[in-house]
Amino acid sequence: MKPQSDNPAFALDRLAVAGDPESAALTTRAGSLSYKMLNHRVGQIAKWLEQQDLDKGDRVASWLPKTELACLLPLAVTRAEMIHVPVNALLKPGQVGHIIGDSGARLIITNTPRVKSLGELPNATDCTVISDKDLELAAKEISDPLPPNGTDFDTDRLAALLYTSGSTGRPKGVMLSHANLSIGAVSVAEYLKLEADDRTLCVLPLSFDYGQNQLLSTWMAGGCAVPLDYLTPRDVIKACIREEITTLAAVPPLWVQLVEQEWPEEAIDSMRRLTNSGGALTPVLVRQLREIFGSKTDIYAMYGLTEAFRSTYLDPQLIDANPASMGRAIPHAEIMVIDEQGEIAGPDKEGELVHAGPLVGQGYWQDPERTAERYKSAPAGSRYGGMAVWSGDTVKRGSDGLLYFVGRTDSMIKSSGNRISPSEIEEAALASGLVAEAVALGVPDDRLGHAIMLFVRGRNEDGAGDTHDLETWLKRNLPNFMQPRDIVWLKEFPKNPNGKLDRNALKEGSFA
Repeated sequence: MKPQSDNPAFALDRLAVAGDPESAALTTRAGSLSYKMLNHRVGQIAKWLEQQDLDKGDRVASWLPKTELACLLPLAVTRAEMIHVPVNALLKPGQVGHIIGDSGARLIITNTPRVKSLGELPNATDCTVISDKDLELAAKEISDPLPPNGTDFDTDRLAALLYTSGSTGRPKGVMLSHANLSIGAVSVAEYLKLEADDRTLCVLPLSFDYGQNQLLSTWMAGGCAVPLDYLTPRDVIKACIREEITTLAAVPPLWVQLVEQEWPEEAIDSMRRLTNSGGALTPVLVRQLREIFGSKTDIYAMYGLTEAFRSTYLDPQLIDANPASMGRAIPHAEIMVIDEQGEIAGPDKEGELVHAGPLVGQGYWQDPERTAERYKSAPAGSRYGGMAVWSGDTVKRGSDGLLYFVGRTDSMIKSSGNRISPSEIEEAALASGLVAEAVALGVPDDRLGHAIMLFVRGRNEDGAGDTHDLETWLKRNLPNFMQPRDIVWLKEFPKNPNGKLDRNALKEGSFA
């Protein structure tokens, strides 16, 4: 039997009582909520949900910008023992309709302009649509809020369906329990060393696994979450100044934009940590962040899967010497590198990253076929055993014990008999100083099997650059079999709704 500390799960809504009752828990444009008020508002909304024509276990969706209500719903829906389905605010009605239909949501909460668009969707006819304003007005009239779930609550109950961005096929809902999400909050708060006086700027979508955890881990530490919908990178910097932010999380495309801005001292002074997910930090980007923030701000590189939340992080003390590393397993996770024979791979040997432990989700909602492809029994030798997530990512563990990303198994480029990692080509292009962003793809070629196509965005405003200079650099720094056949300059890279680079759109040419 594993020690209790290995599974510190609790009912998710108890995060509303994790901090000092009088301390700020949430700051939005509507004002600030103390933990006392946070718990009260969560209880009112949960009670309102109980009063509707809904049953325990029903799915309740939300399609909202980062309002106060959007931040409260992950706790309020689960307090009512229902399942929250957060929908990315950037999605269109047709995409939202797919999620409503697939999840079987009985209720969706959205803002007034969107109510009509959802009511007209054929696959949303069994789903009640309510505006956020109507819900808020009704909930505030409730005088007997629902109290937090008890400590004996079954934490294996489903708490949320998080729909992936659907880079291949339709988006699929990952089933996450109270234990998955609460242990994730414990883990991240622990390794980021979050404190009660921390203020987290939440710029990532709340439908994104790490976007939601910005709220949950901050509340776990008793700190204050500050959600932000931004239009430009300058909006992020202004918010850092205005709110005296200590913690900022982003994905690589946003970091690329942020390092191109001027950062006033007032935006840097309070910053304790920067955290990255949704793609690897490059050595160039680490250097640029260090030049802006200096050594007093910790930089955390992280790797994760929606199917198992987070998997690894790199100790910030190691990032300058090992900027390309994924680090080691986060607390309460077991990370293995498994070779083609199903054995744990030796040092510097490539294999598939496999994640075991209490952060592993419960599969894909009503999709046993795709669940069986990704969720399998843990390999022999796993200390946790049970179900594990087989990531589909090729990694290797160095002799120093640190993990290094090689590439997605399904995106590796096979050219002239060579197995090539796209990230190696991309990092070489970025190291030239001639480009701000780079994506390498394999395209069918009769002679080579795959030829390399390199998409780049130059540092000029129009994204253009000198192909000859870049080719010269790459020939000097990469072997012949890794040279791109084509270099394509773009003014802007396509992004998916979570702000990550959309490789699928590049491959299909659907971004033009």
